[in-house]
Amino acid sequence: MTRDEIQALFVRRENDWRRHDAAALAADHHAECVVVSPTGGVLEGREAIEHVYQVWFTAFPDLVCIHEDLIVDDDRVAALCRVAGTHGGEFFGVPPTGRRMEISAVFIYRLEDGLIVHERRILDFTGVLVQVGVLRAKPTGGR
Repeated sequence: MTRDEIQALFVRRENDWRRHDAAALAADHHAECVVVSPTGGVLEGREAIEHVYQVWFTAFPDLVCIHEDLIVDDDRVAALCRVAGTHGGEFFGVPPTGRRMEISAVFIYRLEDGLIVHERRILDFTGVLVQVGVLRAKPTGGR
């Protein structure tokens, strides 16, 4: 893929995020793609990948993923994103709290023949749980 084709792929993916189209996002992955994620573990195949997208979209009905930076190096892509939403649905067994969360995330991709063959998601899952009120953070500063 050319750099322009890769950038077009990620513009389309950002639009699919806005529409919460889990099927379209999963379709960008190779049938045997592997995704390593702090929320889903090691996901193999489009069905498992689509399921985790749907879990997030159900848990955060207004979820957005904004690409802030995209680094392309041949068949590898790193996307720095801001992910935000309101916890309005069940999230891994946690009932909705109505609280907002916003985190930075990095998604590292390897592409082959126009599809994602490997993806690694790096995000502060503990930070999500703190922001939605599931976990309490110990205050910093002071003694």
